Amino acid sequence: MHCDYAFYVGATPQNIGALGALERAAGVAGVKAFLGSSTGTLLLDRDEDILAALMAGERRMAVHSEDEARLRERFHLAEKGRPETHPLWRDAETARLSTERVLRLAREAGRRLHVLHVTTLNELRFLAEARDFATVETTPQHLTLSAPEAYERLGTYAQMNPPIRDEDHQRALWSAVRDGLIDVIGSDHAPHTREEKALAYPESPAGMPGVQTLVTILLDHVNAGRLSLERFVDLTSAGAQRVFGIAGKGRIARGYDADFTIVDLKARRKIENSWIASKCGWTPFDGMTTTGWPVATIIRGRTMMRDGALVTGGAGEPVRFVETLSAAAM
Repeated sequence: MHCDYAFYVGATPQNIGALGALERAAGVAGVKAFLGSSTGTLLLDRDEDILAALMAGERRMAVHSEDEARLRERFHLAEKGRPETHPLWRDAETARLSTERVLRLAREAGRRLHVLHVTTLNELRFLAEARDFATVETTPQHLTLSAPEAYERLGTYAQMNPPIRDEDHQRALWSAVRDGLIDVIGSDHAPHTREEKALAYPESPAGMPGVQTLVTILLDHVNAGRLSLERFVDLTSAGAQRVFGIAGKGRIARGYDADFTIVDLKARRKIENSWIASKCGWTPFDGMTTTGWPVATIIRGRTMMRDGALVTGGAGEPVRFVETLSAAAM
């Protein structure tokens, strides 16, 4: 690993009893629960299991919020070979139902919540009323790509969960970014190969790579006037520190890790598949010219990347969290 790292523990009905201990292990960012099927067998779809998972620990719990019952009822709408039906199957109501439910259950359990990759106007209304215990993430993909154009141009390469939606929802997400309702922008990196993506929809896997393009995509929005540079920094650094209680990061200050990225705000280049270092070798932003690029990355005072090339071997360490510093020291 070239950067410092942490991982979620995936919640299942079988490991609920162990979540309280697992969430305190070194290098663990917290528990993540899939409320709608998306990744393998990770799924908590019954109220009693979701509530039990919420009651099982104390750290902020992250959720992928889609309603499994509605997904099953509407699966017939996912037409074979037509990825443009993806947001019809996994519609905005699927997200709203799930987010409304998990907010209710988290309030009942007295548990802090982090709702991942929020995509709909419908959810934002509920989340705005839950700021005392709930934080919110969205992604560069949902802020940049929109339906139906993305599906017409990219096909299954535009398929992710929750789906890329129309411009009405995208405008609502941008409003939430500007208003401060969005706490974090995450990449939701899912590097499915071309061979996997070539399967006929809906057999094709959902997800797209996003780590390597996150900075330049967001800096392009900065240059276009949609996002301030200060807000960009907060959404990608200080916001994550606040949400997860990351120790020693999120600020350039004495006593903190010297983690920062140097950028050229005026550099203008084209994103190309050949540039992608991920095993998948593609990006949904292939061919897009962006303004604003990272030129160097410093991790704990070491220059790891400069002028587009790695210059130091992998020296990543587990991220430390304030709530589990004693566990990290063991």
